[in-house]
Amino acid sequence: MRDNLRIGNLSWRFILVWNRNIVVYKKIWFVNFLVPLLEPFLYIAAFGIGLSAIVAHIEYQGAPISYVEFIAPALVAITIMYNAFFENTYASFVRMYYQKTFDAMMATPLSLEDIIAGEILWGATKSVIAATLVLAVISCFGLVKFPPGLMIIPISFLGGLLFGTVGMVFTGLTPSIDMYNLPIFLFITPMFLFGGTFFPLSSLPGWAQKLAVVLPLTHLVNLCRAFCLGKPTPDLLWSVVYIAVLFILLFPVALIVMRRRLIN
Repeated sequence: MRDNLRIGNLSWRFILVWNRNIVVYKKIWFVNFLVPLLEPFLYIAAFGIGLSAIVAHIEYQGAPISYVEFIAPALVAITIMYNAFFENTYASFVRMYYQKTFDAMMATPLSLEDIIAGEILWGATKSVIAATLVLAVISCFGLVKFPPGLMIIPISFLGGLLFGTVGMVFTGLTPSIDMYNLPIFLFITPMFLFGGTFFPLSSLPGWAQKLAVVLPLTHLVNLCRAFCLGKPTPDLLWSVVYIAVLFILLFPVALIVMRRRLIN
């Protein structure tokens, strides 16, 4: 493993990989803007009109809030997770395997570590863009307290780094693009459903609550919800540290599995 871990090969040139993806993104920016702009309207319409008539309110930090106020921040967290994860799985796989973009970049002074770091940085950037758009949409409904809500932007970058790194690990391990259904089913979907997104964790059994705390999306949802509602608490620092530590631990793993796939 020591031979495969070459952090020293990482240089400032990873910014060039990020910039390459920015240039491509600018050509199709309108299409990429549509989903984060329109999707929140669908969720808020469905849950705001439908479930809100059934669920009168939900307790949050000892005070009642509407169901729409409860799920709106979770939409931001889900957007962060989806954009980074899918960018560094499906999109990165296409660039690596079908378009041979990675091969072309490896023929330049760029190291493999530069390429992977640039890809992950781009995944995090897409999370920031999408989260900002969703934040703008839900703020139109009065579901974001400012200025605390602005803290979600740097949080989206940190969350994007983590889920982008997780996606890159799966890209290094997944034999074919069709096999991504497995990590999505086993990893992404459980977090989507049981990460405190659509109902409070307190409604789960004790063992499930403990399991949910391990899921990174749970911490991202907690952060987004606290800042959206303007109710940040000191214990949120634990969630920031948890996400950051997971990223620091998984980033070298992403470099190792991608090097094994592309070179070794």
